[in-house]
Amino acid sequence: MRNKKHSAIAIILASTSAYAIAAAAEEDRRELDAHVHGHGSLNIAIEQGEVHMELEVPGADIVGFEYEPKSDEDVAAVEQAKGQLADPLALFILPAAADCAVKAAEVAYVTDDHDAGHDDHDDHHDEHADHDDHDEEHADHAEEHDDHDEEHAEHADEHHHDDDHDDHDEHAEEAGHAEFHGEYVLTCGSPDELSSIQFAYFDAFAGAEELEVGVITETSQASYEVGRDGPSIDLPASQ
Repeated sequence: MRNKKHSAIAIILASTSAYAIAAAAEEDRRELDAHVHGHGSLNIAIEQGEVHMELEVPGADIVGFEYEPKSDEDVAAVEQAKGQLADPLALFILPAAADCAVKAAEVAYVTDDHDAGHDDHDDHHDEHADHDDHDEEHADHAEEHDDHDEEHAEHADEHHHDDDHDDHDEHAEEAGHAEFHGEYVLTCGSPDELSSIQFAYFDAFAGAEELEVGVITETSQASYEVGRDGPSIDLPASQ
């Protein structure tokens, strides 16, 4: 989805001051933490009877984990979440009088690439292999002290085994990051009635705690912090 030509939301944000608002909201979120569980962002642009939304939230908020799903259970959880996120009007409830409908909805689950971490792990193995070669060379030059060499080799093998085990544990404990990305286009028959949003999103996903929301219209702009204790906002005038 990210490799396609500019999406509708990207075009809207680039053609108005929405881009600045979205960037400011995103920067504020990143200053807290590059990836804070419980916290996501929702950018909204309202123009000419259409509502464009872009949602980015940590995977942990939605499915409780942040790794590439392998088991049938994890795959099913991600697919179920994508189905829920693909229905924006059920999560972000607009006034019925605005007469809005979903024109387009795309949702993706995006995970980090850990190839660099695996490369580091391979480098560790190479280093240990070099150390092993050195131990064997040392043993060849110390044939007169067989007992000592055998004892030294045993300790070296034990040391290499422990190092490999520690390296494996460290890589196993490395936490990955994953996010759900949603992009939506809504059409509204009466855009002047877009006066508020009710966030049923927090009821749908127990791990979600807060959304940084940026809203722009043709004449105004606003930003909000929306959480469980106040799951609604009043929208700025669209005309």
